[in-house]
Amino acid sequence: MERIAVIITIILLCNMGILFAKKAVNPSGFWTGSYCVQKCAKTPLPEAKVIEAKVENKWQTYPLVDFPTAFWQWNREKRLEYLDIFKEMLEKGGGASRQPQLSGPHNGMVATYGAARKDSFFKLNNAVKGTGFLPKASKLPEIIELLESTIDAPLIEKLAVLDSLYKQAEEVFAADRIISLELYSEPAYTTQTFLNQMVNPACVTVFLDIPTFKIKQIARLIHPEDPNLTAYEKQACHYVNLMHSYFHGNFPRDYIAVIYYNIEIYDSSPGRLDARGTKITP
Repeated sequence: MERIAVIITIILLCNMGILFAKKAVNPSGFWTGSYCVQKCAKTPLPEAKVIEAKVENKWQTYPLVDFPTAFWQWNREKRLEYLDIFKEMLEKGGGASRQPQLSGPHNGMVATYGAARKDSFFKLNNAVKGTGFLPKASKLPEIIELLESTIDAPLIEKLAVLDSLYKQAEEVFAADRIISLELYSEPAYTTQTFLNQMVNPACVTVFLDIPTFKIKQIARLIHPEDPNLTAYEKQACHYVNLMHSYFHGNFPRDYIAVIYYNIEIYDSSPGRLDARGTKITP
C-alpha cells in the first residue's frame, strides 16, 4: 500500500508540474495573425459581479469584490499628491522641492504563475506594472470624450483634468477592477507575465507603500485588433491606451489592455494588528 501511495503521489506531483518541469508552452498558439486571444478568462458583462476563468485546469466562477474605503482614500490621496508634484515641477522648474516617487498606487507589482518560458526553469514571475482605475461602463463614453478633447492641451491643463477625476473617484471609476497594459508582447516576443496570464489568469498585485494592499485577481487580456471584441471591451481597451498616451505622450500603436478583476483584497500594512495581510473583503 505504501508503494502504491508513493506512485500516486509522484504522478500527482508530475501533473502539477512541481516534481519535474513541463515542456515550455509555445506562445505562437496564442496568436491569430497580429492579435492574441486569451482563452482562460471571459470578460463579464459591464455590471456583473462575477467572472468566469479557467484556473488549475478547471473553469470556475469567482465573485468580484469592491475596493474598501481605506483603499479608495489611500489611492486617491497618493494620486492627487503625484499630480501636485508634477504641477510644482512645471511651475518651478528646477526649483521644485519634491520629485515623484516610484512607491504608491501607480506601480503595482504583479505576481503570476503559469508556464515556463523557453529561457527559464520557472513558471513564477513578478513584474512592476503601471496601474490605474477604469471608469464605470456608464461613464466610459463621457470620460473618453473628455480625454480625447483635451489630449492636445498643455500638460498643466491635463493635470487639472486628472485631478478632477481622482477627486470624485468613487463616482467615476468601477470599484472592482484596475487596469494596465501589456506593452511588449507580440507574435515574435513574449513576456513572462503575458505567457503566465494567457495560461493562468489568477494573479496577485501588491503595492510598495504604507498603508499597502494586496489584491488577488483574475486578469483579462484584450487585444485592440481582436475583431470579436464586445462594445465594452473595445471601449475599455481604447480608454486604457488613451489614458496612457494622455500622460506619457503619443505612441505608435495601441497595446494589449489588461483588466484586473478583484477577487480578494487584503490589508498588508505593517505594524498594525488589524493588518499584516488581513483579508478585508468577504
